Amino acid sequence: MSFNSFPFIVFIVIFFIAWPFFKKRQNQRFLLLIIGSFVFYGWWDCRFLFLIIFSGLVDFVSAILINRFRNKARMLLALSVLVNVGILGVFKYSSFFAEQIENIFQFMSYPITLKDKIPEFALILPVGISFYTFQSMSYTIDVYRGKLEPTKNILHFFSYLAMFPQLVAGPIVRAKDFLKQLKVDRKVSSIEFWNGIKLIIIGYFQKTVLADNLGVLVDNAFAGIDNGIGIYWWIVMSCFAFQICFDFNGYSQIARGLAKLMGYHFKMNFNHPYIALSLKDFWTRWHISLSTWFRDYVYIPLGGSKKGEIRSHANMWVTMTLSGLWHGAQINFILWGLYHAVALSIERIANKYLSPIFKFNLSILKWALTLLAVLVGWVFFRSSSIDQITFIIVEMFTPNMDLDFLNNYKDPMLFFVVAVFVESLFVLSKKSRILNSLLKTPIIETLTYATLICAILFLRGPEKEFIYFQF
Repeated sequence: MSFNSFPFIVFIVIFFIAWPFFKKRQNQRFLLLIIGSFVFYGWWDCRFLFLIIFSGLVDFVSAILINRFRNKARMLLALSVLVNVGILGVFKYSSFFAEQIENIFQFMSYPITLKDKIPEFALILPVGISFYTFQSMSYTIDVYRGKLEPTKNILHFFSYLAMFPQLVAGPIVRAKDFLKQLKVDRKVSSIEFWNGIKLIIIGYFQKTVLADNLGVLVDNAFAGIDNGIGIYWWIVMSCFAFQICFDFNGYSQIARGLAKLMGYHFKMNFNHPYIALSLKDFWTRWHISLSTWFRDYVYIPLGGSKKGEIRSHANMWVTMTLSGLWHGAQINFILWGLYHAVALSIERIANKYLSPIFKFNLSILKWALTLLAVLVGWVFFRSSSIDQITFIIVEMFTPNMDLDFLNNYKDPMLFFVVAVFVESLFVLSKKSRILNSLLKTPIIETLTYATLICAILFLRGPEKEFIYFQF
């Protein structure tokens, strides 16, 4: 069930009608959340509910046993991680790795067949599998580290794991942040309610108006419908940069808004990543819940930056490559992760040796170089093959300023201008107290959100699934 579908509107109305009657008693509240979440997820394909239930049961029991039998905690944690990684391996990566092994043997002139032997059921990618498995793993890891007491109420645990607003596309919620919230029946104040509604409106505007309209140009370009060079591909990649940001952040904003209406708080998942002044800064602003997950459960356990410069770079390379692989079982995602690893290493070295030389303010140059690196990186992410990656990057750096293609894409370019305006307004409001205060006045705020609602109703683009559903 997708946020931008009619069944979801019906579902959410029924859920919030029932919510006041169930939320006062703890187990009733948990039960409604679980049933609602299972209906929400099962609407896509109820067969795969068993994966959430199985993964959850393993981690629920493992956490209790880890806390009780500390002498066997490492073995129990390994079992939990193995089950979760195994689920990902079977349903997300089995086809990819089978194909790579076939290619290796083919290169050695010993052809074998593996991919065709994989059961058809395992070739279906369950929606949101990467999100809920990581969320479930973080629970047992935190219990193992002594940062969290395991819950002994299975309803409490599954209401955390299967919480429907963020179940299939994040943000990835940490148990230490959310289990406590679930225990309390919080009364939602009028301000919190309004803030929740605002987040939902912003989310739908970002997804249906900005992302879906920008996607028209992007999809046509990558399908080969237009053949431009030079500035054509820079504009296409700029549109994709906004498309994926508003698509994913739109989902996160809707999820955060729905949680607020229930009295819960999800942390911000995006913080205007395209104003970053470095790639390191970019990764503190982009998909924050995933970036911090890899930092806390991969990069730091590997040693982080505390075991020497070379080891620090190696740890970052492993982390970024795994981050790329997390996004999908395709070579382009692995290359995207490696690209950012290389770029971050270059940035670290440059900061270490060049910063003492250049003492003056380089903010605009840093911003431009960061944006340039991010846009080139998105080519790896969006492309479907190495050949397409190579072709587009070569075309991007071929001098050509022909803008005739814009005549066919006046609507997407209008929404591109709106996207630039929205981000520019945010930057200006942070620098100007007068503008910031003006935007928060009741009249301006009411007009703003009324305008966004009208845009959602009348200016939405061709309906598309959320991009991150595929991960």
